[in-house]
Amino acid sequence: MLFNSFSFLIFFAIVYAFFWVSPTWRVKKYLLLVASYLFYAAWNPPYIFLLLISTLVDWRLARLIGKSVNPKARRALLLVSLVSNLGLLGYFKYGSFLLENFVAWCALAGINYHPPAIGIILPIGISFYTFASLSYTIDVYRKEIRSDWKFSDYALFVSFFPHLVAGPIVRASLLLPQIENPRSPTKAQVGWGFMLVCFGLFSKVVMADAIFTPVAEGVFAHPERYAMIETWLAVFSFSCQIFYDFSGYSLCAIGLAMSFGFQFPDNFRYPYAAQSLSDFWRRWHISLSSWLRDYLYIPMGGNRHGQLRTYVALFLTMLLGGLWHGASWMFVLWGGLHGLYLAVERVLRDISMPKLVSVQGRSALIFLLVTLTWIPFRAGTPGRAFSILRGLVNGSEIESLDGPKLIAAIAVLLTVRWHFYMRDRRIEEIFLKIGNVGRVGIGASLLIGMFLCSGENSNAFIYFQF
Repeated sequence: MLFNSFSFLIFFAIVYAFFWVSPTWRVKKYLLLVASYLFYAAWNPPYIFLLLISTLVDWRLARLIGKSVNPKARRALLLVSLVSNLGLLGYFKYGSFLLENFVAWCALAGINYHPPAIGIILPIGISFYTFASLSYTIDVYRKEIRSDWKFSDYALFVSFFPHLVAGPIVRASLLLPQIENPRSPTKAQVGWGFMLVCFGLFSKVVMADAIFTPVAEGVFAHPERYAMIETWLAVFSFSCQIFYDFSGYSLCAIGLAMSFGFQFPDNFRYPYAAQSLSDFWRRWHISLSSWLRDYLYIPMGGNRHGQLRTYVALFLTMLLGGLWHGASWMFVLWGGLHGLYLAVERVLRDISMPKLVSVQGRSALIFLLVTLTWIPFRAGTPGRAFSILRGLVNGSEIESLDGPKLIAAIAVLLTVRWHFYMRDRRIEEIFLKIGNVGRVGIGASLLIGMFLCSGENSNAFIYFQF
């Protein structure tokens, strides 16, 4: 079920009605647990057993780690958790990719190897719930969270439907205490939660799908047909499309959780106003970037073992972050480029390079660099990426923009301007200042926009494939 579908609206209405009439917190939690598994079963019913097994294994291993006082036994149990989680993720997400590359390497060596098709179907959301579950066993091993949670509470933490398939990657230390303790959403939480859902759906349906997707899709599908202006517009449009698509999903997830009384962390903080690459990653997909920092970068040494080790750790962390997004060398390239940028940025900072441009100029440069780096991420193949890059400098033809493309161009400029304006602000603060009439007007405008831009088919969120 997609958040932007009629079937989800019916599903949520039923679950929410039963949530409010359920007599006890224990009943409410079981209701949410069953609803979450039904939500996941709507994609591919057999994979609920994969989710259940993964949950059970990590819950049991964490209990054993928490009870053990033997350091070697604790490390061995953690290793089992790492192997089981990463093995599961590796098989389903990277099995076909590894086999295809092995066949290619055999061909280069003159070996004609044709294995049978393995036909692996990627379970939706496996990257997100695997990372959430894995962080729990690591935190238990580090003694940063206790291990004696009820299985039903832990199962709800892993499977809670707002964050199950595309995040944010909510950590157990944040969500499990909220699940354990009875809670009842206030009127303010319900109201603001539904408003966040409206903002999220508007971002997806209107901004991402209606304005930016048509412009980006056409050029990325056939880059050889377009010259410079349209290619640049398509590249900037995809940069905005992926932001509105993914941040829209995150807003929906945060708002839905809030309507049940749960607090999720922010996942985006106006990243296109970032003044450095490190600042960008403190604002973009925050739950993943902080996960990579705490469970990869710091354990690899972080910045504690000299400059060279720091640069290597940065590069490897982002390389693996790129691979997390999908089984493709283009994702690895995207992650590697960001790792390289971060390392170079740190070198320049370490040698105290003077700041030669203004704050606005730095933000514009970072936005341009991030946007250009989205090209391999979106292109999918090296050939198509090179075609896009050639199109960026192919100015031999005089071009004019039609209505939809002109709207997309204006929307790109407004998006960047809005990010810069909101860089150190929160939308909640602005919303509280405009009064009831203004809030009703904004809510009505969002609903009208979604109605006008909605069609028969709902587009899946981009990050569902990861």
